[in-house]
Amino acid sequence: MPTFRLPDPDRRWSQVSLDAGPVGGPCRFVDGGWERTVSPDGIQRLEFAFGVGRRGRRVLHPDYDVVETDFGPRSVWHRSDYREPGWLSAPATPGRLTTLELPSALAAPLAVRMWTPSGLRSRDPAPVLWCHDGSGYLDHARIDRWAGSHIAAGTLPAFRIVLADAPRRMQWYSGSPGYLRTVRRALGALQERFPSDAPVAVAGASLGGLTSMLVGMRDPRVGVVFSQSGSFFDARIDKSDNAFRWFDRITREVAGISATTVRNDLHIGMVCGAREGNERLNTRLALGLMNSGWDVAYERFNDLHNWTAWRDSLDPMLPNLLREAWSAVG
Repeated sequence: MPTFRLPDPDRRWSQVSLDAGPVGGPCRFVDGGWERTVSPDGIQRLEFAFGVGRRGRRVLHPDYDVVETDFGPRSVWHRSDYREPGWLSAPATPGRLTTLELPSALAAPLAVRMWTPSGLRSRDPAPVLWCHDGSGYLDHARIDRWAGSHIAAGTLPAFRIVLADAPRRMQWYSGSPGYLRTVRRALGALQERFPSDAPVAVAGASLGGLTSMLVGMRDPRVGVVFSQSGSFFDARIDKSDNAFRWFDRITREVAGISATTVRNDLHIGMVCGAREGNERLNTRLALGLMNSGWDVAYERFNDLHNWTAWRDSLDPMLPNLLREAWSAVG
């Protein structure tokens, strides 16, 4: 079991904790340093920092690599059997990014970026993958590189990726009726401008995973939902998030998912970290949907709630879902 140790020979700090999500907690002072031992079960890599002193100032481990996250830099530990996805170093079709303004049910048009692989013209029919938290998928999960590698290998047809961000993320991605109507309008405008002869795929992580599920359940044009560590809050088993402003709205929407009439043409993929806080919520929803007759694939990965985990868990589930839904196009 890995032991994370922060040297403190002069006992400068009165207390130290390991900031590592559900496996973190207080450290013990042992022989001139602060230590915490973590079980490696269900974890192949761990992003962490130390919180020092009463204010919990973050300090990185001097001996580990550093990864940039949405919450600032973190040290990162890898188990000996961890491997990065092969597509990161495989040949990849390049692409270009363009900015679009799409119609919205909100106060302003929805600004998105669209990735298009080289060689695909605007008038060429092609499938669409819509990604919530598009900047995260682009900058941290390397979704453009992932797509380019599959296109170059011939395992997926040429397709477009819509990278959508939410300036009011917590509000919009918590079951906002206005945002859900906006996606519906935006998809209609996209199909008018860029022809597509395949079902739309929608992907997202955390609250974006929840939002992708809600979009897919409401729009018959959507043929694939891919949710990573979705925030499927359930008041019966989730007490840690009930202070979140939009908690009650989310729980109502999650209850509504289970009651939605089954669609045989919607392929749902769900992945979640084996030891992260959302695991019970994802497992409960996935099993409930399967028992109701939905086409659901569910897997747990050996990491926690972070962008590298979501990058690493794109394969094999997402391309399998896309091939199943897009089989008529290439």
